[in-house]
Amino acid sequence: MTSAVQGELAAELRGFRQVQALAYACAEAVAAQLKPGVTEREAARMQRDWLRERGVRDWFHLPFAWFGDRTAFTNFRIPLQFFPTNRRLEPGMPFILDMAPVFQGCTADIGYSGCLGLNPVHDKLLADLEAHRELILREVRERRPLREIYENVDRLMVRQGYANRHRAYPFGVIAHKVDRVKERRLSPHVFGFGTQALKGLASDALHGHRDGWSPLWSPYKFSDHPPQPGLWAVEPHLGFRGTGAKFEEILVVTDSKDPEQSAFWLDDDLPHVRRWAEERAAA
Repeated sequence: MTSAVQGELAAELRGFRQVQALAYACAEAVAAQLKPGVTEREAARMQRDWLRERGVRDWFHLPFAWFGDRTAFTNFRIPLQFFPTNRRLEPGMPFILDMAPVFQGCTADIGYSGCLGLNPVHDKLLADLEAHRELILREVRERRPLREIYENVDRLMVRQGYANRHRAYPFGVIAHKVDRVKERRLSPHVFGFGTQALKGLASDALHGHRDGWSPLWSPYKFSDHPPQPGLWAVEPHLGFRGTGAKFEEILVVTDSKDPEQSAFWLDDDLPHVRRWAEERAAA
């Protein structure tokens, strides 16, 4: 990758890094306000309001919030179960905040796992997610097929004693591509997903089908191809006896022959990465 190409890529990524940082700032701000009795719907509205106050007008998808055993998608069988409910937060209960804002044409999709008070099981899940972040980056750099990487994430979860909960997502995806979205004055959404972002994903799916790749990273045959250059929102999701935890952030994939430039996380200054660094420093 030439220095000119690197410069263009850095400029292109700056907007995505900014909106991802904005989304994580929202997650931390809302998490700090959560208290016993708050419902999932209220937490989702808090995310929407916080981001709208800072200029967000469009979404890849509207914010979600899951509390308690819903963080592990317990008994989730239909898509409507993902939407926020009147489940109330209680002391010691885990929660996940998930939002995908579009800002100045750039998309982020993030997942933030937290807990209202002490919960050793949740702490262990969060700590064990670090190995998944490392595995995914290493194997994408090795250009292994996405389906194979998915299976290796599964195997790591089994060794750790956990259940794969991203299999509960539509198509069982662990990741999906994100891209620029054309800004419109009106930003309609369908079933919680922004129409402009869905058009972009559909376009990727059409082009990918012709060329033998998919914008959805799944355990199925259509993901049996090497990593496609672009931005991928990656979300390994662990579950253990009614407790779930995940992170979600953007992985950048390029066509560079340099392993370190061929794939890298968009930003390492994120809450879960800082947490792991603090835990290592304290050990």
